[in-house]
Amino acid sequence: MEHYSILLSERLRQRDTSIEQFIAMQYDRLAENLKHIPKNDYITRFIELDCHGYVWKDKVYQQLVEEFQIKSLTWQILLQDYEQEFQHHCIPFSGLVEMLSLLRKQGYLLGIISNGRGTFQTKAILQRRGYANEGLGIQDYFDVILISEFEQIRKPQAEIFHRAAQRLGVMYADCVFVGDNPEADILGAKNAGMKAIWKRNLSWQEAKAADTIVDKLDEIPFILDRF
Repeated sequence: MEHYSILLSERLRQRDTSIEQFIAMQYDRLAENLKHIPKNDYITRFIELDCHGYVWKDKVYQQLVEEFQIKSLTWQILLQDYEQEFQHHCIPFSGLVEMLSLLRKQGYLLGIISNGRGTFQTKAILQRRGYANEGLGIQDYFDVILISEFEQIRKPQAEIFHRAAQRLGVMYADCVFVGDNPEADILGAKNAGMKAIWKRNLSWQEAKAADTIVDKLDEIPFILDRF
């Protein structure tokens, strides 16, 4: 049904793979300061503290500095490295660009709703012209992008979903939200009066409130007629 608008979570990249690649490279870049820590221990503990991206990185790095007794680097320096370098390790889900292109051709309005820090999420989503391997480079597909730090409101609060629909100029009931978090994405969208598609994520229990479930992004353009 072509009157629907499609809103997506910011998690359009293979987050676990992206973060593992980044943190391994961070260790290598800063090895002179981190060599007292086994590399695998540094990577494993970062991933544990990160909690699938739901803990702010300032808290993660403060804890790492304390636990591993890192003396020659502050948590602020580690955080700055993350903010500058993670964009070079954004690995998109298979079929991402193809999905967005097809949805555009089908006439859908597209938006992103992101829980996160404004500058960081902007870098992760966008790609500066002339710069390869930086961010996902998908900004041109979207009519609206809402980032929680800028909006001062977060998923699953209904207001951020409503703002996205309002900026697209559509009714809440005419929006389908795609996300991987059963609470922030799926319940948030449903409570805002929208349809919801769960992008299966084995880190979470099944999102029972979802209207339908997909394993791959390229399934989405072909199931929208269910709504």
